[in-house]
Amino acid sequence: MATSSAYPPPPPFYRLYKDYEQDPSSAPEPPPPIDGKYTVYGAEHEINQVLPSLESQGIHQLYPKGPNTDFKKELRTLNRELQLHILELADILVERPSHYARRVEDISLIFQNLHHLLNSLRPHQARATLIHMLESQIQRRKQAIEDIKQRREEAQKLLGKSLLVIDGSQTN
Repeated sequence: MATSSAYPPPPPFYRLYKDYEQDPSSAPEPPPPIDGKYTVYGAEHEINQVLPSLESQGIHQLYPKGPNTDFKKELRTLNRELQLHILELADILVERPSHYARRVEDISLIFQNLHHLLNSLRPHQARATLIHMLESQIQRRKQAIEDIKQRREEAQKLLGKSLLVIDGSQTN
């Protein structure tokens, strides 16, 4: 019976970084960015993926089309509609269990529309997250600068006091 380690061995290119501590410029350059298509686990993907429309996927769009969509309003509307359809499904399952298929299709359609609407908000979310991260970095750096200034002033006061003590002891 063969034994195996809990972790696989490191990839062979780790040797390229053995002198990195002494000479950081000895590390190889990172690979160039990928242009066009790339393959992951056998599936081909585009670099600049655009969210396909619901119509192109053969799904009926329940919210209005156009660039001026009020996402908050539409998400609330779809959420209320989903709640109503789930309650109706519960009633149908109690009264006429054989007629549930239509309600399940309606609920599936609402979920697909919700999912598409949320996915269309991803670029906005990424931009807002990046802005928040940059603002917090700026705030931390400003705080660090203020801390350094305060420590410098304290050090200058201590040096001034020590000079006075030294001058006072030399005059005696």
